[in-house]
Amino acid sequence: MSRGRGGEPLPRDASLLASEAEGYLLARVHHDDARREARALCAALPWLTTAQAEDVTRHYVEQRIDLTRRMLSGTARRAEELRQEYEARYRALRRTLLRRHAACASVLMACAAGIGSAMGTLGR
Repeated sequence: MSRGRGGEPLPRDASLLASEAEGYLLARVHHDDARREARALCAALPWLTTAQAEDVTRHYVEQRIDLTRRMLSGTARRAEELRQEYEARYRALRRTLLRRHAACASVLMACAAGIGSAMGTLGR
């Protein structure tokens, strides 16, 4: 969950808004980086006309944004897969732990009953 300036949790709506704003800003950074790289490429090709340089820039930016989108989608997909794997592992470990605790509690109860029974027979 996102946190405000004082460290307190933000309300859900504010958290969603903050996530959207962060996503927009990251997209702008990627777009600006792609434009900067395209301009540097065109500067290294001085024989291009202005129209050609604009076309190369537009094409480069489109390709770069598409590549970034595919990479981020792949990363998000893998993160979801890992989350599901970790949740399944956590559930399995939790079940095992609960079974062991139940077994230990049963053994302790049996021991206590046995000791109580033994003490009762010894007291007679």
